[in-house]
Amino acid sequence: MTKSVDFYFDFGSPASYLAATQLPRLCAEAGAELVWKPMLLGGVFQATGNHSPATIPAKGPYMMKDLARFARRYGVPFQFNPNFPVNTLLLMRGAVGLQMHEAERFPTYVDAMYRAMWVEPRNLNDPATVGAVLQEAGFDAAKMLALANAQDVKDRLKAATQEAVERGVFGAPTMFVGQQMFWGQDRLDFVREALGA
Repeated sequence: MTKSVDFYFDFGSPASYLAATQLPRLCAEAGAELVWKPMLLGGVFQATGNHSPATIPAKGPYMMKDLARFARRYGVPFQFNPNFPVNTLLLMRGAVGLQMHEAERFPTYVDAMYRAMWVEPRNLNDPATVGAVLQEAGFDAAKMLALANAQDVKDRLKAATQEAVERGVFGAPTMFVGQQMFWGQDRLDFVREALGA
């Protein structure tokens, strides 16, 4: 049986970004497939009664320092986006739409969105800025907007978010190795151990 990691993510989660910088190599080293699972984190929070740690006064500032520590450890760029929180509905629909209709372009899209969110922060609450980011990454912005607004794509993102909740997901990133669930980019060692078991 082929080993795999189901990776539930949302571009609005900085911890998901950090996990995304590490999981491809981790999976390659373990001979496992990385299965990208876009979901709407806001929908997960609503369904589970959870909240972003950034909204908790005592926790938010600590979390940002901790994420910066991990970015240094991983050797990856990271800047907190001053436009946070960002409504990622359009961005996540774009991810789902590409998976459904142009899967070969999905990695380029993921890289562009994570870069614009957490590396060279842009205001992705602004549709014009999202369009500019898409154009810079080689996408037709108008075509992507139409894709993100297609009913089958909207329905798929809703279903994917519901599937995540039904599996026990309450935050991002969440990884599954078989039935084992691991929440948080700081649990990647456990993912590696599970793949090696």
